Parts: sequence; C-alpha cells; structure tokens
Amino acid sequence: MSSQPLSETPVGLKVRLVAIDGGRQLTRRLLALGLTLGSEVEVLHHRGRGVVVAKQGNRVALGKGIAEKLQAEILE
Repeated sequence: MSSQPLSETPVGLKVRLVAIDGGRQLTRRLLALGLTLGSEVEVLHHRGRGVVVAKQGNRVALGKGIAEKLQAEILE
C-alpha cells in the first residue's frame, strides 16, 4: 500500500499511521496525544491544511505542520 500525508487524506476514511517525518520531540508530542506508529484513526474533517482525527472516541486536532509530517495508509 502507498502512503500519503495525513493532511491530504479524504474525510471519512480510516487510516493507519505508518511514518513520522519528524524528530524525537514531535514523536513525544504525538505519544502524549495518544498517536503512535501503527495507530488507526478516522479523519473527521479538515481545518485548512490541518486535520481533526478520532481514535477510540477521542478527537485530536492537528495543525498543518504536524499533519503534513504524518504518513498514513488507507485501511480497507
């Protein structure tokens, strides 16, 4: 499967986070939000280039800088 930035993922799709194009600080911040490699999230809506995702009933808003650094693959 091919991956794409989370910021370009269409609304309503479930995706798996497969790569973080950032450093240790970004990885720690995402971990604090409950997002790690392999996490499955649903894209709820876009706010500009940012995105709001849901994971296990929790919603997380990610700004464009972070959303563009997260690579996701679409789940069937």
